[in-house]
Amino acid sequence: MSGVLERTLGILELLSGQPGGLSVGAIASRLDVPPSAAHRLLNDLAKLGYVRQDRAQGDYALTIKLAAMGLSFLGQSGITDVAQPILDRLAAESGELVRLSVIDGDDLVWVGVAQGATGGLRYDPGREQGVVVHLASSAGGTAWLSTMSDEAALMAASRQGIAPTRGGAGTHAPGGATELLARLAAARQRGYAVAVDSYLAGMAAMAVPVRRPDDGEETGGEPIGCLSIAAPSVRLDAARMEELAGPLTAAAAEIGAASRGSRFFAARRKTGE
Repeated sequence: MSGVLERTLGILELLSGQPGGLSVGAIASRLDVPPSAAHRLLNDLAKLGYVRQDRAQGDYALTIKLAAMGLSFLGQSGITDVAQPILDRLAAESGELVRLSVIDGDDLVWVGVAQGATGGLRYDPGREQGVVVHLASSAGGTAWLSTMSDEAALMAASRQGIAPTRGGAGTHAPGGATELLARLAAARQRGYAVAVDSYLAGMAAMAVPVRRPDDGEETGGEPIGCLSIAAPSVRLDAARMEELAGPLTAAAAEIGAASRGSRFFAARRKTGE
């Protein structure tokens, strides 16, 4: 990793997944940078209020400043205002975890969540707000890829890598392009994407695209995000997914229509993104 900006952003991205913090040596090793360079950048980030050192010679961790900036952006963009009541209603109806992701350039990013399970066995990721979704192994990513041609979908998935590299990935993640294309074809035919023991071991999810409220095609406008329901795989089986397909699709259409009230989506309509 070279370049001051690239290294600085690399530190922020690394620490975003390490709430307990990391030592200078660990940060330098994971980012493949000299410890002296990592130390200088961490000192600069600390002066600006983005990281803190727990104690002298201790680990570095993110402060709340970066998270506050993200929440401020989401709040002012209107994404959560228009979507949260719909997410809450679908979560209550399904009794499971509901998540909204939005398309941002080449990435799909989780921005909204509602938990419908009140007790017992449940899936509750906790820290996935603002996380870039792995496209090939997740239900939301598969739903987005299914709106593309096979060629475009393979290009988008290949930018991340079709096989997930993080820990905790399920054993049924797609092993290559052929398997991924088969999943996309099934999602198009079924009307929703499915990921069982794929993104995370023991977890199942289903997802549909959220589309612009544009006139024209019967299927709606261009996709602007995805809406998913996730739960432990022992509970969210194929029969339960069929039951939830209607409410999920209806909620996605409602969010698409409500996106007119979000400055975030309105800006993308104006720029043609």
